[in-house]
Amino acid sequence: MTRHILSTPGGQVSIEWEIEDVTPVRGPDGRFGIPQRAIDSINKNTIGLKGPLETPIGKGHRSLNLAIRQAFHLYANVRPCRSIDGVETLYNDVDIVTIRENTEGEYSGIEHEIVPGVVQSIKLITKEASHRVAEYAFEYAAKNNRKTVTAVHKANIMRMSDGLFLQCCRQVAEKHPNIKYEEMYLDTVCLNGISLVVLPLIPSGQQEICSDVNVTGIIRRTKAVKRVNSISCGGNCAEAGEVEEAS
Repeated sequence: MTRHILSTPGGQVSIEWEIEDVTPVRGPDGRFGIPQRAIDSINKNTIGLKGPLETPIGKGHRSLNLAIRQAFHLYANVRPCRSIDGVETLYNDVDIVTIRENTEGEYSGIEHEIVPGVVQSIKLITKEASHRVAEYAFEYAAKNNRKTVTAVHKANIMRMSDGLFLQCCRQVAEKHPNIKYEEMYLDTVCLNGISLVVLPLIPSGQQEICSDVNVTGIIRRTKAVKRVNSISCGGNCAEAGEVEEAS
């Protein structure tokens, strides 16, 4: 369907498509992963467009979405959420961009069974990755004439991991004095984003870009897209290229 729409007569862009199957294949180590042809194609073209990829729940191969992000170091997940004129929704004037760290956090997939019946999952946060995604958010704001960046977190509970993320965001914010920097708990952001009675819609321009750690960003994005009755569309980005998707 996507190719059909983009190839409609009168279109201004001519696209040459390379279609690659990403059905998981078993590697020499016994693990399932992305076929090498698909990896080579994205490396060559530096941009990809993928549809939804099924991930077995609680068993089977690891998430291919995560595998793609980690294979190409696609550290910034960029999700615009904007009202469209003529499309009736519960709320108008929605204009928010969610940028979340894409390779770490709870989605790093690091977990193991300590003893039978006791499983440990590790939330990985590094200074390097946190600085990198914060820089991306502020640079995005500057390039797109956005006035505010909000760091969304749960540092009141996850004091070391989200605390490190906030430290990095603050350091980057100091280098961008022309962009307003805010911090909000995830709970507060979700309340502002979905409450029909207690709080109104966040005014356009007040909260323009949200920078999140991984799972925090997924929750934040899910709440935001409900405001405009839409699926979530965006890109997984890095300096070397990006992979676009809808989810």
